[in-house]
Amino acid sequence: MNMPRNRFLGDMLTTLFDRSGNMRGAVDKRDIFALCHALLSPEGTVSGYALAATVLNRYKSLSSDEKTAFFTFLNEEFDIDADALTALSQGYAADTSPATFEALSQAAEPKRQEFLRRLNQPAGATADIVAMRVDLLNILKENPELARTNYDFTHLLRSWFNRGFLVLTAIDWDTPAAILDKIVAYEAVHQINDWDDLRRRLKPADRHCFAFFHPAMPNEPLIFVEVALTKAIPNSISDLLSDSRAPLDTEDARFAVFYSISNCQKGLAGISFGNVLIKQVAAELALAFPRLEKFVTLSPIPGLNRWLATQTEDANHGHVASAILDQSAEPQDVRAMAARYLINAKRDDGMPVDPVTRFHLTNGAEVYDIHAQADMTDNGLNQSSGAMVNYLYDLSQTQRRHEDFVLSSIVAAAKPAQVLSTSVLPNKPTPH
Repeated sequence: MNMPRNRFLGDMLTTLFDRSGNMRGAVDKRDIFALCHALLSPEGTVSGYALAATVLNRYKSLSSDEKTAFFTFLNEEFDIDADALTALSQGYAADTSPATFEALSQAAEPKRQEFLRRLNQPAGATADIVAMRVDLLNILKENPELARTNYDFTHLLRSWFNRGFLVLTAIDWDTPAAILDKIVAYEAVHQINDWDDLRRRLKPADRHCFAFFHPAMPNEPLIFVEVALTKAIPNSISDLLSDSRAPLDTEDARFAVFYSISNCQKGLAGISFGNVLIKQVAAELALAFPRLEKFVTLSPIPGLNRWLATQTEDANHGHVASAILDQSAEPQDVRAMAARYLINAKRDDGMPVDPVTRFHLTNGAEVYDIHAQADMTDNGLNQSSGAMVNYLYDLSQTQRRHEDFVLSSIVAAAKPAQVLSTSVLPNKPTPH
């Protein structure tokens, strides 16, 4: 097929974004805190590149405790001046001139945000800041007061990694090995065992993979999706990925199946790319394969067993939950309980308990059908007793379903899933 694609990002982006790294690591005897203050001072407007490079290099040499001290410094020293902001806010109420507005806006923004903008000057700085946030997220667990600093990282990273900067790239067997190695390493749903396994997912004409990249990190995938073209909606991941399957003639394909979506950068946690990725890939596939009828997933149900463990004392279905957990339940009962979980189990805010359900319904999909014995790997059995689910993306309905879900917490479900969620469960066995 002649799928539109970007041949590979490195050459295309190097010319546009190349910034010399000659000043990176310049010798400066000041400690990292003094360097940070200097970066925000008038010195930073003159020598910001060199200062930023030195801060980034110095940061990499810090110990774990020193990194905690660094983030604490950012949290306290580069925070909002609340007294100044209050005075400016009161002044703006009386004088809404552009000058007053500008002063108020500057005071309302934490100095951390301008610090991070200035830090993002040397070549490779964006990747360093993303890596820095990985450390911050780990430190945040024991230091929740650093959430203010994490907010500023997230705020800026969302801006830097918005859809306008992302490049969709097809990943295939001809993609450079360095990128393929990262696809293997970052696969988070269905482990890629070796190069033969990877070849089966990328080389046949009925198998595709797409990833988002960013110009500032051209050799690092941000998120990728693996897609299978099929004749029917699949009900088992082992069948879909079987090493003995015969490749399908793409003229016979009627379904595009998104069977694995993997986020690659821990430092970008909380910054969503998946919704845009799925919709853009679906649009690309619809153009390349006009015979496709539907776009579906074959998705894990990661929270099912955790939820079942909370249901074992329920008077109506506790015995079924227990049977599923000890792997003695009938497949139909596994499907029925999984449907109840996906459609009816809610958090306090009214949203579904299952994180994958929230992701797909936020993107405008619907719960379509549930399958037992669909993932019999150790991971599949541990998280969902082998059950998996199809989410359906009807491109004509995704916007409406997205709005219904986000605004009213409406869980869209097709008839097969609805029937399962209300199906009769077996009676509790009578003790002898």
